[in-house]
Amino acid sequence: MSSETGLLHAYLLDGKGGAAPLDWAGVDRWQPNDGVLWLGLDYHAADVTSWLAERSRIDPLIRDALLDDDPRPRALAHDDDLLLVVRGINQNKGAEPEDMISVRIWIEPSRVVTLRHRLSKSLESIATETARGRGPRSAGELVARLVDRIVEHISTRVDLLSDDIAAAEAQALIETRGELRAQLAEQRRRAIALRRFLAPQREALGKLAQIDLPWLAPHRTWIAETADRMTRSVEELDAVRDRAAVTQEELASRFAEMTNHRLYFLSIVTSVFLPLGFICSLLGVNVGGVPLQHDDWAFWALCAVFGFAIGVQLWLFRRRGWF
Repeated sequence: MSSETGLLHAYLLDGKGGAAPLDWAGVDRWQPNDGVLWLGLDYHAADVTSWLAERSRIDPLIRDALLDDDPRPRALAHDDDLLLVVRGINQNKGAEPEDMISVRIWIEPSRVVTLRHRLSKSLESIATETARGRGPRSAGELVARLVDRIVEHISTRVDLLSDDIAAAEAQALIETRGELRAQLAEQRRRAIALRRFLAPQREALGKLAQIDLPWLAPHRTWIAETADRMTRSVEELDAVRDRAAVTQEELASRFAEMTNHRLYFLSIVTSVFLPLGFICSLLGVNVGGVPLQHDDWAFWALCAVFGFAIGVQLWLFRRRGWF
């Protein structure tokens, strides 16, 4: 379809995996008896807003939910129809994966309306498969395939994040550099950001698997398995967040231990040389009466006394177990 319209694609499914493409005129002529219609729309486009308000025959409350600026993931049955809002990983170039894409779906037994603004790789891949004759054969299969594809990308992202944390844990055993602590903080931030969106999505998919609609029934097992994968991904995110926190604490503890060890060493050195410095400053005062100041051997005798004093101090420190 033209890039100047919000109609990204319109397919009349043939029930065998293929579909016939339609334009706006074909969409307006469509009747439920013609077959399952799948509309892919950009909800920010003016012609889409106009179509939803004037020709979509969608309930105003549902329409407002579809056009919400920041909808929460949810699944809601409405008679024989279904409202589904999910979020997918942002895989667009230059985007943060945690800046998730909102996909809003209105499903009727013979019509599916999917809305998004930013490019969704999950929707695009299914649309490509449909154009090649390997797409969904019904509205229920389209829903099941879409949520499965979205969760697949989420699971992949969570696994990558878990691998990054595992690599950081291995590095934490041998080094305490500042860059590693910064990496752990960034990975922990990403895990928290992902979980913020995926926790309610886990609940939405769990509810979707329990919704009893005739056209969705053949795919409930598939959806239930997808919901279970979503639950495991959220649990893995919790584990990733906790592992990052524990590794950060371990790094901080090791860094503090190293700092304390160095300060302790400096304290020992200070304790050894403090009395020597006092004696040197006392003998170096510019007043009369300093003993042996005109004897050549006095310097070497003083060095010997200093050496003996240092030896005695070190022996006392060792005996007390201070080093």
